[in-house]
Amino acid sequence: MTVTDQDPTEHADEPDDDAHHGGGDRSAPGGECATRTDSTETWDDGLIARRVAETAEGVRFPMTDNRSAASPTVTPLVHEGSLRSRLEALRELVGLSRTRLDSRTLSGAGRVLDEAAARRRLSGQHTVVAIAGATGSGKSQLFNALAGVTISETGVRRPTTAAPIACSWSDGAAGLIERLGIPPRLRRRPLPTGDGESPLRGLVLVDLPDHDSAAVQHRRHVDRILGLVDAVIWVVDPEKYADAVLHERYLRPMAAHAEVMFVVLNQVDRLPGEAAEQVLDDLRRLLDEDGIALGEYGEPGTTVLALSALTGDGVGELREVLGQFVSERGAANRRISADVDVAAARLRPLYATQRRTGLSEQAREEFSDRLADAVGATAAGEAAERAWLRNANRACGTPWLRLWRWYQDRGEPTTGRLPSRTQADEEATARQRVEQAVRTVADRASAGLPAPWAQAVREAALRGSHGLPEALDELTVRAGVPAGRPPRPGWWPVAVLTQASMTILQFLGGLWLLGQIIGVMAPNLGVPVLLMVIGIVGGPLIEWSCRMAARGPARRYGLEAERRLREAAAGCGRARVLDPVAAELLRYCEVREQYGRVVGAGR
Repeated sequence: MTVTDQDPTEHADEPDDDAHHGGGDRSAPGGECATRTDSTETWDDGLIARRVAETAEGVRFPMTDNRSAASPTVTPLVHEGSLRSRLEALRELVGLSRTRLDSRTLSGAGRVLDEAAARRRLSGQHTVVAIAGATGSGKSQLFNALAGVTISETGVRRPTTAAPIACSWSDGAAGLIERLGIPPRLRRRPLPTGDGESPLRGLVLVDLPDHDSAAVQHRRHVDRILGLVDAVIWVVDPEKYADAVLHERYLRPMAAHAEVMFVVLNQVDRLPGEAAEQVLDDLRRLLDEDGIALGEYGEPGTTVLALSALTGDGVGELREVLGQFVSERGAANRRISADVDVAAARLRPLYATQRRTGLSEQAREEFSDRLADAVGATAAGEAAERAWLRNANRACGTPWLRLWRWYQDRGEPTTGRLPSRTQADEEATARQRVEQAVRTVADRASAGLPAPWAQAVREAALRGSHGLPEALDELTVRAGVPAGRPPRPGWWPVAVLTQASMTILQFLGGLWLLGQIIGVMAPNLGVPVLLMVIGIVGGPLIEWSCRMAARGPARRYGLEAERRLREAAAGCGRARVLDPVAAELLRYCEVREQYGRVVGAGR
């Protein structure tokens, strides 16, 4: 592809900074000297705004001055239903995330909300379009061509545009221009066409400084205003249309704003033959690589045109496309929607996840089981069961066996009391089990969550674990086996009376035999021996029967003691750890739902 050399005198944009701030007489484009008028004329502020905008008939370019005119009625911008829903969701998302994400992370979304609110209060009947470009691209020349009169100066010294200039085709745009920070002395109006209402009515055109200017302040003007306008016309020339600064710093980051961007290849009059089409095709290729959707075949996207601001070739087509774009009154909403898309894309790693998150019922049960093991719920239930059996044996056993067991058990702890865990090693082991249970449940609850929310879940679990081992120790004492003897079933008194009867029979048979031996009673061995045999055999038989009958109630009693301790430990763990973790997970679900509205409501 062949690109001819550019004549710097043909496509210069503005005068230098000294000229911008200086005064005195300077040569007008027509070769005549533009003499400085009386200082009371507010629009004569130097080279940028001096009276060089004269038509061939000598008509001067008018300046916007609303001091004496009545302020026109301004119709505020109305957000579309889907956009309004997305903005509300983004506002809710930011509000829910303030305590979990730092302000710097949320600053981008906050700026989008602030700018959307500010734009909504201003005119919805106007569309603010900025003309941006590099040094020598001819953007100011195109600005003048669209206005039909010289507004922005062109010159040979670079950089020239020191401050943005605004041109409004209709009244009511003062608030929009003030939002851009453009002072009244740099606000202009195009000359009346005389053929009825202008097709560009509602347009506010802004000529920006060069985005590649050597002056830092110029670039700051560009970056600031590009974040505020409704649409952008990027002006490129055959020499620097592939400039890396343009594509990497501006076009690629603004790919989401394709529907509110125009890319104009200027100075095609310098390209011979089919070179213009070749450059235009290469420009489209670069834009496609930047991820910018091109508005071809009726699809929404960036409009790409080739023209020559110097000769006027193609300017009419741009004016027609721009007029239709402005008449739709949708650029502001599309710009805000694209800003929301960009903010949502930046926030995606903080809210979106590809895997299922949350705390499963199995994880909850395992956490409760670990706490129950830490407090010894199973051992407590087994101890309660043994205590119940001991009491059953003592109540229903023979006196001789009870006496023997009393002798053996007199050194053991009181029946039914759960011994306290006073050993240092046992306490350390229990504490380690509790800490391990908390870490495990925190890891499972935070698995798959974006980093800030995973950290919030782990911190909630850690806060809840403080003092948890001590609280479980207190619950072990309160909710364990009650002090004293276990409750007795209704059949115990009958078994006790029967066992007493067997003992009485033994005594009666023995006394009877003793009476026969000493001669007090008539000899009759059969009856006393029978009574003694019944008492001796019946006592153990009743004790064995009672022991078999006591197994079921003892087991139930032990399970009930274990259940109470497990429920107490689970309740303590739930209140201190699971509920705070669940609250964090619920908050994440809420923000994820709001994020889904931000991303999907406009799709």
